[in-house]
Amino acid sequence: MTDLYILRHAVAEERENWAPKSERQRPLTRKGEKEMFRVAKGMKKLDLTFDLILSSPFVRAKRTAEIAAEVLGLEKKLKLSEKLGADAEPEPFIREARRLFGSARKVCLVGHEPFLSELISLFVRGDTAVSIKLKKAGLAKISLDSIKPGGGILEWLLTPSQLVN
Repeated sequence: MTDLYILRHAVAEERENWAPKSERQRPLTRKGEKEMFRVAKGMKKLDLTFDLILSSPFVRAKRTAEIAAEVLGLEKKLKLSEKLGADAEPEPFIREARRLFGSARKVCLVGHEPFLSELISLFVRGDTAVSIKLKKAGLAKISLDSIKPGGGILEWLLTPSQLVN
């Protein structure tokens, strides 16, 4: 059994304002960073802990993961993976997940939309047909009996405001 937590990156600079600079380098806003610190403190109140925090290497997701890792005291558990980049696809990710997770049983993925919602749908239903709205800095939990399409149960989906209260 694997507990999979899915965290969307916090509020980032607007794409239109950032262009033509590299999309990979688009950072969180100050407001996004502050909100993520509050969300991470909410995660700590829930006694969440992870064997692995796996993040997209894109700056906005990486910084979101760094904040969560810092607040939870899990800096050494943070790793980056191109498989979670903004242009990632859920099916190839699932094929690689066992290797990426290793022996970890509590894994937090930090990344981007629409990839994360499609990944949730694929794990829970077996396809990407379920419409899910994962807000920026929102967090979902899936219990996986097996790391394959349709192998999980969506336990909960929380908005940032639910996490900070």
